[in-house]
Amino acid sequence: MLRKNFTRKELTKKLYQNIGFSKNYSSIIIDDFFEILIQGLLKSGKIKISSFGTFKVINKKERIGRNPKTKIEAVIVPRKVVKFIPSSLIKEKLNS
Repeated sequence: MLRKNFTRKELTKKLYQNIGFSKNYSSIIIDDFFEILIQGLLKSGKIKISSFGTFKVINKKERIGRNPKTKIEAVIVPRKVVKFIPSSLIKEKLNS
């Protein structure tokens, strides 16, 4: 299966093509959007975008992991991760 990531550069190009802003201005908009998301997650721990989904910061506890190749156990440190929960509209579109 061929896996392709959707990059900021491609997102900037789509904004440039669809709206007509300059590439430089489109890049600034994308960077500002992601910065707003990050700052919102840092401040409140949860961001809901209507008709899109919810980003939520969750705390993972410390646990024991194992390297599947060498079978050596290692401690995985506690950390915060971002979880995305898609809206029902997105789920419907994906499953239709």
